[in-house]
Amino acid sequence: MNKPLSQADIRRYNFNLWKILIGALLIFALFIVAIGFGVFGELPSFRDIEHPKSNQASEIVTDDGRVLGTYFIQNRSNVAYSEISPNVINALIATEDIRFLEHSGIDFKRTFTIVLYNLIGKKQGGSTITQQLALNLFSEEGRQRNIFKRMLQKFKEWVIAVKLERNYTKEEIIVMYLNTVDFGNQAFGIKSAARVYYNTTPDKLTVPQSATLIGILKGITRYSPTRNPDRAFARRNTIMGLMADAGFITSQQYNKDKEQPLGLQFNAATVNEGIAPYFRAVLKSDIKKIFEERSITKPDGTPYDLDRDGLRIITTINYDMQVYAEEAQKEYMKELQASFIKSWKGRNPFKGKELQIEMGIKRSDRYKALQLEGKSEEEIRQDFNTPTKLSIFTWKGNIDTLMKPIDSVRYYKMLLRNAMMAMDPQTGYVKAWVGGINYEHFKYDQVKMGTRQVGSTAKPFTYTVAVENGYSPCFTVLNEPVTIEVPGSQPWTPRSSGTVPGYLTLQKGLALSQNYIAAYLMKQVGPTAVATLAKKMGITSEVPAYPSIALGSFDASVYDMVGAYSTFANKGVWTKPTYILRIEDKNGVVLHTEKPIPVPAMNEEVAYVMTRMLRGVVTNGTGWRLAGRYGVKAPIGGKTGTTQNNSDGWFMGITPQLVAGVWTGCEDRAFHFTSTAQGDGATTALPIFAGFMKRVYANPKLKISQADFEPPKNGVSIIYDCNQYQQQQDQTTELDEKLGF
Repeated sequence: MNKPLSQADIRRYNFNLWKILIGALLIFALFIVAIGFGVFGELPSFRDIEHPKSNQASEIVTDDGRVLGTYFIQNRSNVAYSEISPNVINALIATEDIRFLEHSGIDFKRTFTIVLYNLIGKKQGGSTITQQLALNLFSEEGRQRNIFKRMLQKFKEWVIAVKLERNYTKEEIIVMYLNTVDFGNQAFGIKSAARVYYNTTPDKLTVPQSATLIGILKGITRYSPTRNPDRAFARRNTIMGLMADAGFITSQQYNKDKEQPLGLQFNAATVNEGIAPYFRAVLKSDIKKIFEERSITKPDGTPYDLDRDGLRIITTINYDMQVYAEEAQKEYMKELQASFIKSWKGRNPFKGKELQIEMGIKRSDRYKALQLEGKSEEEIRQDFNTPTKLSIFTWKGNIDTLMKPIDSVRYYKMLLRNAMMAMDPQTGYVKAWVGGINYEHFKYDQVKMGTRQVGSTAKPFTYTVAVENGYSPCFTVLNEPVTIEVPGSQPWTPRSSGTVPGYLTLQKGLALSQNYIAAYLMKQVGPTAVATLAKKMGITSEVPAYPSIALGSFDASVYDMVGAYSTFANKGVWTKPTYILRIEDKNGVVLHTEKPIPVPAMNEEVAYVMTRMLRGVVTNGTGWRLAGRYGVKAPIGGKTGTTQNNSDGWFMGITPQLVAGVWTGCEDRAFHFTSTAQGDGATTALPIFAGFMKRVYANPKLKISQADFEPPKNGVSIIYDCNQYQQQQDQTTELDEKLGF
C-alpha cells in the first residue's frame, strides 16, 4: 500500500512545483528578452512597423473613379477603416479574436485555454488578430514546421504584436490586417476580395458576403467559394452564428441570412481579364518610360515598381464608354468573321501565300520556344506538323482541340482583327481604347503600337488644303482620270472603281469617295502642303510628299487618325490624345500630371466647312448606313476608308463631343475579303462605330449631346450651301455677260 503523503511532503511538492513554474517563467522572460535583443535574428525596427513592407497593387482608375484594373505581383489594394463595412469587422472579431478590443496583443486567457485543448487532442489556433498581423507583415517564410523554429516564431509574434499594440490603435490594426490577408484567387486584402468575389467595394459588403470572405481565411482552398462552394456556404453560416452569439446580429437576421445562396459575382484577378487590357498594357509601358525619362523615383532613390508599390493612375478613360466599345466590337465581329469565312467558300485562301505562312510560323511563340530548346529546323518542322492539344480563340470562346500547329497558324491568318479608339476632341481625353480582339491570344496593340494603310480616310486632308486655298465644297470638277507629274519619278495616275461619271461637286466627290476628284485637288495644291497639314494634325508616322497620299497610301495608327479628325471637331485646333491625368503614390502624393497642349492646325472657318463635308459623307455618301441601316441619326460627320484588295477597312466618325476611329483587317494584308462590297470600310468598320454610338447616346449620364457643330461666331465666308453657291455663280455669269466678258 502507498503511504499517505505528510504535510511536509505536500509542502515540499508544492515548493518544487513553484520552483519549476517560476524557473519556466524566468526562462520564458529571458527568451523574450533575448529575442528582443536580436539573439535569434533581427526583429523589425520601429520604422519597419511604421512602414511595413507589403506588395501592393497599382490601380488604374477611370475618369468617374472606378477601378479599370490593376498591376500586381499580389493583387492588393489598401483601404481606410471608414471604407470597410462594420459587417466585415464584426465577422472577423467574432471568428478570430472575440476579445480583440480587450487584450494588448496577446490573449493569455485564450492562449492557456488553447494549450489545455491541444493537450487533450483538440487542436485550436490561439493567435490573436494582432499576432496574425505580425506573422503576415514580418515573416517572409510563413509558418514554421520545425517545433523549435515554430516556438521561436511564436515568441517573435508575441513581441511584435505587443509593439504593434503600443504604436497603433485597434482600428489601425484591424485595417492593416484586412489589407494584408490572402483571400485566394489572387485577391490580397479586403478591397481586392470585395471586387474579385462580389464586384463591389468593402463598404458595401453585406453580412452574408462579409462572413463568406472571412470564412476563406481559415483555408483559402478548403473554404474557397469558387472551388468548394458547399464548404464555403457551411463556413459562412458558422461565422454568422458566431456573430449572432456575440450580439453583432440578431438571431432573426441569422435565420434569414443563412438561407441565402453565396451569390458570387466572380471577377478573376488576372492581367488578361477585365476591360481595356490593351490600354492597360500600353499605359504600363508608357509610365515606365515617363518615370525613366523624368527620373521619378521613390524617396530612397530606388525606382518605382508598378506591380508592388501601390501607385494610383488616374486616367481619362470612361468606364461605360470602354464597356460599350468592347461590346460593339464583340457583337459585330462575330457576324463579320462568319461573313469573311463564307466569302472564301470553295476557294483556297492560302494559295500563293506560302511566304506569309512561313513568316507566321517563325514569328510564333512556339517556334521561338523550340529554338530556345535547341531544336533543329527539321525537328521544329516535324513539331509544327504533329497534331497536339491547343487552345484556340473563337468568338464563341476558347476551344481546346487537337490540331497541327501549322494549321493554327493558317487559322489565325484568316482571323479578322479590329481596333477602336474614342476621344473628347475638346480636351484631348481618350475615352475608350480597344487595341485588339482578345488580349490573351493576341497581345499586340493595334490602336497606338500598330499602323495600317489609311486609304480614303486620308482624303479629307487634301480637301482641307483645297478649302484653305479658296475652293468651295460646291466647286464642280469633271470626274475623269488625272495624271500628276512627279519630279524624278514616273507620272502618277490613280485607278478608280465605282466611278460616278460627269461633273461632281467637291462635296459629292468626298461623300462618294471618288479617287479622281481627290487626285484633281492634289494636282492643284501639291503633296507637300497635304503632307505638312497631316503632320500638323498629329500624324506621327511617315507621310511622304507624294501625290498618292491623297488616296491614303501611307500608314498611320488609329490613335493618330482619331487625333487628326478631332481637329475638325475642335474648330481647327489639334490636341494630342491624352489618357493620363495624374499618377499618385500610395500615400496620395502626386508624382506626375499631364495636360494636353492645344495646337492650332487650321482656320476655324475651314474646320467648320470640313465638318459640313464630313456630314455629307454620312447623309448622302458612303456612310449612309449609319442612319439608314443602324438608326444613328444624330448630326455626325464621318469618312469610310478601304485600301487596296480590301485589306483594311476604316471608319472615322466625328461629333462635337466625341471622335472615334475603327479599323478592321487581317493580321497580314495578303489575307482580305474577296470583294469590296463585303470588305469596304462601310461594311467592316462603320457598324462597330454605330454600335458604340447607339450605346453612348442611350446613356444620359454620359451627357453626350446630339447637337450639331457650332458655326464660327463671326460667320462663314466660304460658301458650303450649294444652292447659294449656284445662285452666286449664276449672278456672276449674268454680270459677265452684261459686261461683255
